[in-house]
Amino acid sequence: MDFVTIDFETATPQRDSPCEIGITLVRDRQIAETKSWLIKPLYYPHFNHFNVAVHGIKPADVAHQPSFAELWPVVKPYLEGQLLIAHNASFDFSVLRKTLATYNIPLPAARFACSLKFSRNIWKGLAAYDLKSLCNMHRINFLHHRAASDSHACAALTLKALDFTGTRSETEFTLKMQSTITHLCK
Repeated sequence: MDFVTIDFETATPQRDSPCEIGITLVRDRQIAETKSWLIKPLYYPHFNHFNVAVHGIKPADVAHQPSFAELWPVVKPYLEGQLLIAHNASFDFSVLRKTLATYNIPLPAARFACSLKFSRNIWKGLAAYDLKSLCNMHRINFLHHRAASDSHACAALTLKALDFTGTRSETEFTLKMQSTITHLCK
């Protein structure tokens, strides 16, 4: 089962302020590639101090980076037509939707699922389901709150969930993962 995991870090509480995007491609049940890009956000040079404290990305780090609109032609081919997975997908896909809307860019034709939701259904009774707790439980090492590392960790966690449930295809996903796949354009 092939899929792409995605993670955003934002400069401010506004959802259209991504300052980093990370993606990980999974092909034939193997992590094939992880990439990330720093982004000069719309609100540059304003960064919220809380956001910086979480991810460590500062205005100086993105001063010479492309805007999301400039970066989109590079990122879009990784997402178009794919099954996308994010941990706490409501956040990451709201960042994607809001940012694309801000720049008047159409949504890619893609489907998505949430690793937070299927983790809650698969591994019942845990004290916490955040990415760090789940990765600690499954011995997945990563640098939390950096987009490449978070997307890679989400891919590794998803592969563990697929193995645990015996899910081999998207057609089995809803039943075995006890979670839904939704069209991004909905």
